[in-house]
Amino acid sequence: MKNIQISYELFLMLVKCHLADDATWNDAIQKELNRKMEAVTAREVYTRYKTADTKEEQENARLKYLDLKARREDFCR
Repeated sequence: MKNIQISYELFLMLVKCHLADDATWNDAIQKELNRKMEAVTAREVYTRYKTADTKEEQENARLKYLDLKARREDFCR
C-alpha cells in the first residue's frame, strides 16, 4: 500500500470535520482532496511517461500528462 502526504491544514480540516462533527469544512476538504487527487494522477502519468517500455507508450503518457496540465491551467484561469 502506498502512502500519500497531505498538508497540515488539510489534516486539521479533516480532524475538525470528523472528530468535532463540524460540517462547515466539507467544501474546503473536497476542494483540497480534489487538488491532491489531480496531483497524484499527474504524477502517476508522468512516471508512466518516464518509465514506458516503448516510444508509443511514452508518447501516449506524455500527451495525457500535457492534457491533464492544460485542463488544470484552464480551470485556474
